[in-house]
Amino acid sequence: MFVFGLAVVFKLLSIQFLQGDAYRAKATERVVKNVVIPANRGNVYSVNGNLLATSIPKYDIRFDALTPNAKTFEKYVKPLCDSLSMYSGKSASKLLKDLRRARANKNRYYLLARNIGYSDYIRLRNFPLLELGAFKGGLIVEQTTKREHPMGGIAQRTIGYERIDEKGNVTRPGIDGAFGVKYLRGVDGQRKKQQIGKGQWKPLSDANEIEPQDGYDVYTTIDVNIQDIAHHSLLAQLEKYKADHGCVVVMETKTGEIRAISNLGRNKNGHYYERLNYAVGESHESGSTFKLMALAAAFEDKVADTSDVVDTEKGVLSFYGKKVRDSKYGGYGKISISKAFEVSSNTGIVKVIDQEYRKNPEKFVDRLYDMNLNNGLDLPIIGEPKPIIPDPRVKNGRWSGIALQWMAYGYGVSFTPLQTLTFYNAVANDGVMVKPRFLREVKEFDKIIEPFEKEVINEKICSEETISKLQALLKNVVEKKHGTGHRLYSENFSMAGKTGTCQKDYRDKSKLNYISSFAGYFPADNPKYSCIVVIHEPDKGVGYYGADVSGPVFKRVAQKIYTDTPLIDEIESLKVKTAAVESDYENFYKIAQTYKTIMPNLIGMPAMDAIVLLENMQIDVHVKLNGNGIVKAQSVNKNTKLKDNQTVVLKAS
Repeated sequence: MFVFGLAVVFKLLSIQFLQGDAYRAKATERVVKNVVIPANRGNVYSVNGNLLATSIPKYDIRFDALTPNAKTFEKYVKPLCDSLSMYSGKSASKLLKDLRRARANKNRYYLLARNIGYSDYIRLRNFPLLELGAFKGGLIVEQTTKREHPMGGIAQRTIGYERIDEKGNVTRPGIDGAFGVKYLRGVDGQRKKQQIGKGQWKPLSDANEIEPQDGYDVYTTIDVNIQDIAHHSLLAQLEKYKADHGCVVVMETKTGEIRAISNLGRNKNGHYYERLNYAVGESHESGSTFKLMALAAAFEDKVADTSDVVDTEKGVLSFYGKKVRDSKYGGYGKISISKAFEVSSNTGIVKVIDQEYRKNPEKFVDRLYDMNLNNGLDLPIIGEPKPIIPDPRVKNGRWSGIALQWMAYGYGVSFTPLQTLTFYNAVANDGVMVKPRFLREVKEFDKIIEPFEKEVINEKICSEETISKLQALLKNVVEKKHGTGHRLYSENFSMAGKTGTCQKDYRDKSKLNYISSFAGYFPADNPKYSCIVVIHEPDKGVGYYGADVSGPVFKRVAQKIYTDTPLIDEIESLKVKTAAVESDYENFYKIAQTYKTIMPNLIGMPAMDAIVLLENMQIDVHVKLNGNGIVKAQSVNKNTKLKDNQTVVLKAS
């Protein structure tokens, strides 16, 4: 026993003095821990202050079935189940059976409600038993923060998000993802918490505590009204033509601010949703919308003009055994370059470019480079591919004997819808190419942290003479009867633009599909907005030409914006005198000054004016009005002296 006692004493001393520091550290680890205090993520707003994305708290409510003692559990479990039944719609008897089973199985983490809002959380925590709290009632509350989009699926991909999975991989699409790290995320805080039993921790305040810094709010250039118009116009057309996916972008001409951007793709059930940001991230062959760039190069090099005549040669040209065809069988004969563009003649445009640049294709490519068509837009939103323009000096397999001719009508080159729109916007903006912009400013409450100004990519993509010709061509496409976009013409408002119909997967005829597009701006004179619509793989049985598929979307967007946007915002003067009003006032004033106790002639006077006259006489007169409008009869004849408390009846109609 003595030896055993010595061994115990030795062990105690060893733990106290030799291993004490290690054990004390372990005890501290289990009792005190550092906890990250997440910062509140900033909100995303539209240009007119509508909330587009915000972080809101969500709650999971769980129940520790062993915490309440037997008496408390039996007293409150049935009322709890009745309350849960009213909340969830589930059977109270089924809930009672589940809770009793949870207690029998010693379940200390039974789920009652998941991902509920704050109001529901307050409601549930006041239910019987749960209102007793964590230590008596077994209530367990887990709070998380979830990003919500008040506009629902509209522009959801463009607004974006930031997600981090269990392995630490980060996904950051859209505006929220692009500006999350720099502006929206904020800085997390830190504090210590002490364990107080049953998985509960209480905060400990000390000198090492760091308060979180909330993220800034981001104000975008998106206009929710225009966004709503664009979204539903695109959705209706996708459903009509049973297309695979499509996008529409609306840009303010002078500033480059994106007012709307909608990207809709179809799922396996046939429903459309914001699947991918096609406008920013999907590059494809342009088709006929590239003809504007091709002619811009020819006009700028002064090797062609709008009045020059080109022979479309019965609508078929052949280069190294490969044929270029017009959509019209037999072609258009000999026509001007202007008309070739307006009717979208492939042979006409190809022949012009082939004749002028065949011996020196580098000159054509360099002119495209001068107009910044080979450069990406360097957008903050990730996923933008670089434009593809074949160059005979670059050995990458893109150049061939027919590359120049195929480029002329939009094959072999590849751009995203937003890159194409940027060029069309530059034409609308008299040659000034501005960078598309998604942010207006970053704010902390009412304090502006960082404003974003217009950014010019190219002060002049080409001469004023060339720009004037391009603008006339785009206007004629819609206004002239032979133009491919004439069915979009409206006398109420003007538009300018170019249709595009491009074959897709044409190397395998069994997979052949189409890309229908329309790019342009409105109004045609002094444009305010530019717009592009691109729709992929419409049902060929319904239609696939750009004028039929994408053009109507452009028109609906332009029409609704045009009619909803006043052209004159300021009224210079409201001091406008109307002769009839002035005459009525003078007559009323004259009668009021003349008749103080004598009945005036009120026939033909507005009933309300007549009542005012009678009730403001020097004697007390009671007025009774039958009907409304203009006085047709009066019970007292004119020029009759009135008495106090006399009643005058007026009939009006």
